[in-house]
Amino acid sequence: MADLLLLVTLGGRRIAIHAADVEAVVELDGITPAPRAPDHVAGLAALRSRVLTVIDAAASLEIGRSIREGLHEAIVVPSGGHPYALIVDAVDDVVDGSTPLPIGAPIGAGWERVAIGMVDVEGELLLLVDPHLIIAGPAALAA
Repeated sequence: MADLLLLVTLGGRRIAIHAADVEAVVELDGITPAPRAPDHVAGLAALRSRVLTVIDAAASLEIGRSIREGLHEAIVVPSGGHPYALIVDAVDDVVDGSTPLPIGAPIGAGWERVAIGMVDVEGELLLLVDPHLIIAGPAALAA
């Protein structure tokens, strides 16, 4: 049986994430800044009586910032025993996965840190991304 993939848009690029890594798709409002947090941590938000650490996924990739006024689309990813919300541009679809292929071309430093392969989705090659590496942020590469 093929893995399911969640398709999202991040930094204007359509990407795939293993659906098994995602607990929920949510809209967040009211993100509270977290002083002294790394730049890619947008702050904290409450969801169903839980506190989520909110990650600005674009900032983690060092391709800009996603945080603005109003609602934010996010995917909730449990990692290391804690729930994280990754802000994305849009959540598109859930599809059957295919066997990941190697990445055959330069894709940019931030993307290279989080990409684990390419997948064919209805004739379109998409980056397959590890959300745990987005949570870790750019400093994880230096560590």
